[in-house]
Parts: sequence; C-alpha cells; structure tokens
Amino acid sequence: MSQTPTRADFDRYMVPNYAPQKAIPVRGEGSRLWDQEGREYIDFAGGIAVNSLGHCHPVLVEALTAQANRLWHLSNVYTNEPALALARSLVERTFADKVYLCSSGGEANEAALKLARRWAHDHHGEHKHRIVSFAQSFHGRTFFTVSVGGQPKYSAGFGPVPGGIVHGEFNDLDSVRDLIDDDTCAVMVEPMQGEGGIVPATPEFLQGLRDLCDAHDALLIFDEVQTGAGRTGSLFAYQQYGVTPDILTSAKSLGGGFPVGAMLTTDAVAGVFTPGTHGSTYGGNPLASAVALAAVEFIDTPEVLAGVQQRHDLIREHLETINRKHGVFREIRGMGLLIGAEMAPGYAGRAKDILPLALEEGLMALIAGPNVLRLAPSLVIPEADIAEGMARLERAVARLVAAQ
Repeated sequence: MSQTPTRADFDRYMVPNYAPQKAIPVRGEGSRLWDQEGREYIDFAGGIAVNSLGHCHPVLVEALTAQANRLWHLSNVYTNEPALALARSLVERTFADKVYLCSSGGEANEAALKLARRWAHDHHGEHKHRIVSFAQSFHGRTFFTVSVGGQPKYSAGFGPVPGGIVHGEFNDLDSVRDLIDDDTCAVMVEPMQGEGGIVPATPEFLQGLRDLCDAHDALLIFDEVQTGAGRTGSLFAYQQYGVTPDILTSAKSLGGGFPVGAMLTTDAVAGVFTPGTHGSTYGGNPLASAVALAAVEFIDTPEVLAGVQQRHDLIREHLETINRKHGVFREIRGMGLLIGAEMAPGYAGRAKDILPLALEEGLMALIAGPNVLRLAPSLVIPEADIAEGMARLERAVARLVAAQ
C-alpha cells in the first residue's frame, strides 16, 4: 500500500450507501480500539452486536490461524470438517435437527423465508404462501427480507415488493389474529426487535404466535440474528422464553466478527430443501465454520452466559445514574447485552447526536432508529471497561444537554 487510506478516500472510492464516522480504527484488542492517530476508544457498539468476544480474542484467533493453515474454501460440491462440526454443535445445543450455513444474517433470513414457502407449497399447495411479519421489524437487506421487514424506508424506491406479505403490530396478538389464516405459511418475528428500538417481546405474545401458527398449520420463524449466540444471556433468546420456533436464524455474534450465518430447523421442515433448491457459495466455508464453532463453544458456558446478565445489570445501573443527573432518557430496556435507552420527549429524535460526541470522548456506541441509543458490547467486556465507557458516555450526554 503506497499511501495510508483516509476518510476522504471513502467519499472518493466507495458507493455512498454508508456515512461512516471520521475515525478509522486500525487495531483492536478486547473491548478497546485504536485509530490511525493512535487514539483509544472503548467499544460499546461491538460491530453492531457482532464482536461477541471483543476484538482479536485469543480463542478465535487460534481457531482462525489453525484453519488458515489447513483449508480455506472448497465449494458446496464437497463438505468439510469445520462445517460439519459447527452444524453438529448447533443441533446438539438447540431444538434443531438440521442446519443450513451461509455468510450473513440477511442470507439466513432469505433462506428461512424461502424454506417456509417451499414447505407450504409442497405440503399444502400454491395458495399457502402468505407471510406475517411486524411493523418496525428488520430482517436484512435482500429485497425479500426488506419486504418482510416492517420498515418501508428500506424497500422504497426499488420497485414492486413481493406479494403475500402482511404486517401486524409487535406485542399485539390481536393484530396477528386479524391477519393470519389458513393461507399463511409462516409468521416471522424477532424475540426482541433490534433496529426497531430494542423492544423485547412479551412471553404471552410469543406463546400466542406459537399457538396461532399451530392452529393454522403455519411455521414460526424466529429471527435471532441480533439476539442469538449469547447476546441475551442464553445461547438463543427462545430458550429464555420457553417458546420453540420451527425455524431459527443466527449470524452476527455467531462468528465473533467473521462473516457467517446459519438457519436452524427441524427434520419435518428441512426435507423440502432438496439438492438445487437453494445455496450459498461461501456457506459452510471452513474458515468461517472453524471460527464460529470456537465462538459457540466458548460462549455457551455457564460462566459466560451468567456474566452477560451481570454486565447487563451493571450497564443499566450506570445508565440510570446518568439519567438521574441529566434526564435525557424516557426508558431503558433490553435483554442481556443488547440494551436500548429511549430518548426523553425533550430529546426526541436526537439519539444520533450522541454518537459523534461519544466518539470525541473515546466511546463507540450505536442507535436503533433516531430515538434510541443502543449498546451492544462484547459479552465478556471487563467491568473496568464498562465503568470507563460509561464515564465517557456521561461526558457526551452532558455536552448534548449543555447544547440543548
């Protein structure tokens, strides 16, 4: 590389579908990052709930480097040992009998939706194709998944959306009763809405969806791309709710930073995906599978999962302390280490204004829509980093209030 890339290079060379912050991180260790100028940041963003074990965790580095010296890619004309080991591990730890591997959450959700429609088609006929989803949901950026997602801004301007998709109100079971019928093939739901504002489902809502799907012979799909792989304090959120889906999708934290996704389902459903019906060039890639297996085995332990809840309580306590002093939040909510702080009426729509202030104070954070500050740090972030990160967040909030 003849010259050091700068933020201006993004505007010059990259398609402008993102608007990244000014700092360019170049190195990470644990829950801390350093930019090109050597400035240090505490990471409460976690790559949008991806870096489940922080940056360059030794367990993941070891898995990656060991596999990198063995085998990188084959194609799906062959299988490979890491993919088979990852699939077995996921099956043994969940309700599932079968696993489909891919490269992202969007791909996992695309596969889930196609599987549901194919299952309904093969078992009931072409008429059974309707999909029920929810307002403010988010399921990915493919055209099918943004259409099923309940935020029209992501599908607007791209032409006619696929038909047969309807949207109810999250946590409102009556709205689903008005939409579901015997032509419904699936209901797709996030156990906790992520991009929609960090809103956990009520147990009654998810159980009601399970009952409605059973009554109408429809499949229940849980999108656990953001909530899965330990993020909520169990390996998957469905295990905390005690409601079992027919199909579950996972990505983000699953690979600890390496691009990987998975769709989990039962034998009763999986069989309709016969050879040639669906695929992914990089799905089951040995590098990705080796890292994901190491991540799953490290995360799915009592020590790590109990630590997620302990860290949740500590972060909530800090946020409540900040709010008592500055009064910027209306509600603090979430599960595990996916936490949202909704802005108070006097600061409505200004969550995004906190991000550049936090960055200047040495903290990386997120938003979930314009009105919710989102925190998704490493599942093993040290308590000292939480305390220091919250001190930096408090300074950013104080600056927001001073400028009001």
